[in-house]
Parts: sequence; structure tokens; C-alpha cells
Amino acid sequence: MPEMPEVETVRRTLTPLVKGKTIVKINIWYPKIIVNDPAEFIKKLTNKTILKIDRYGKYLLFRFNGDLTMVSHLRMEGKYHLVSPDTPKGKHEHVEFIFTDGTALRYDDVRKFGRMHLVETGTERKTTGIRHLGPEPNTAEFNLTYFINALSRKKKNIKNTLLDQTIVCGLGNIYVDEVLWKSKIHPLSSAQAIPADKVKNLYQNINRTIAIATKERGTTVHTYLDANGQIGGYQKMLQVYGHAGEECSKCGTILEKIKVNGRGTTFCPHCQVLYK
Repeated sequence: MPEMPEVETVRRTLTPLVKGKTIVKINIWYPKIIVNDPAEFIKKLTNKTILKIDRYGKYLLFRFNGDLTMVSHLRMEGKYHLVSPDTPKGKHEHVEFIFTDGTALRYDDVRKFGRMHLVETGTERKTTGIRHLGPEPNTAEFNLTYFINALSRKKKNIKNTLLDQTIVCGLGNIYVDEVLWKSKIHPLSSAQAIPADKVKNLYQNINRTIAIATKERGTTVHTYLDANGQIGGYQKMLQVYGHAGEECSKCGTILEKIKVNGRGTTFCPHCQVLYK
């Protein structure tokens, strides 16, 4: 699943392709992608102009005139790309926005898990999945005092705590494995048992890792591409994810892989301390 650095990269590359463009027609080939009634979705967005694209966590927010926002979650495989309207429809293309300038934005999703939800601008944190999310890394809301207090109330393991998006949003399986390794914290550690100085280190590594991964335009491990069809660069910097069975670059111990709540999890059994 694209994580925050990947979705931010999509936002940055997609914005210059569609900002200021007006929709003249919408084709919906797989209606389940649309959370709203598809006919109402088409009616409300036809003749509307894209003012800008924002992002919160892993959600893209397309801002239109008329106080409308389309909240788009890419889920596992969702991708946007600009084409000519007469381009033959791809097998996995499910929604098309045709613009007055003769271009079209298509949404491609192999697994069909992505969703688009049209809401009144300003209500997205009340009416969409965004309402469940915690603060983003590298924001004033996500400060050390908040993070220490939040973890102190969590009995479950730190891997699941970081993945559930309610304490801090934007981290998925890849970045959680990386920040826990950098912080020398075992993924099965009880979140509330981690000492404050280690939480501080984790907090710093979350902020630093997300910032660097965003600068590197995200991580391409399987199929992630930005709006220009380009891969990310952070995969070259991964230390544990995808390296099970190899030596830890810190201590030389063989990295192990386990399942945590069904998610493949790679860690160093020597460097990463288990806090109970």
C-alpha cells in the first residue's frame, strides 16, 4: 500500500498535470470505486475545476470550485495518469475524468480497493475515513509530549500501534519496520512499556524517515509509480524491509522475519530490544 511519502509524491507530480483543468465528462467503469451515488457524483463534478490537490495521511484531497472535495484513497494499487480521451481503455482503468482542454485523467487499480468520496469542502475530517486518523509526522500536532502520552495508553505491541493510524498517520508496513530498527525497538514490544528516552528516539526517527523518504519520492518495492509513471528512490535505502535472512548492517546478526497481526515483519533479534 502506498504510504505517506508515496501519496505525497503522487500529489506533487499530479498537481501540475491537472490543476486549473475543468471536467467536461466523467466515465465510471467500476461504480464501487465511488462511495457516493455514481450518478450524483458525475452530476456534481461535471463543469467543476480542480483548484488544487491536498493530502492528509494516505488520502488525496482534490479541491474543486463550488466547495467540493473528492477524497481519494489509493489503497493497495491505485494510480492516476494523464492520457488522451481516445486512448484505448486499459484493463484496470475504472474512472476517467475528461477535461475541456482535450486531456483525461484516468484512475487505474488492479485490485479495485481504492475509493473516491465526494464531500463538502471542510467536512472531510468528519465524514470520511480521515476522521479516524491521528496527526501526521513533522507537524506541530505530532509533538513528543503527545506521542509519549499516546503510547502510554496503548497495551498492544508497537508494530500494530504504529500501523493503526490513530496515534500517528502515514506509516505503513515498510516504514514501521525501518523506524523500529533504527530505534532498536522490537516490533512485539508493548507500546506502553517502551522507556521515554526510547520513545523520543522513535519519535525522531519517524519524523526523519518520513522526511527523507518523501525527498526520495517514496519507495517502490512492487508496483508503486508516481503520476508521471516514475518509481521512487527510497528502496535503495531500506535497511530491514525486504532483507530478511541477510546480515544486520549494525551488528551482523541475521535479520529475522515474523508475522505480526498477519503482516510480514523484519527485525534484528540482537539490536532490537523487547520491552514488556
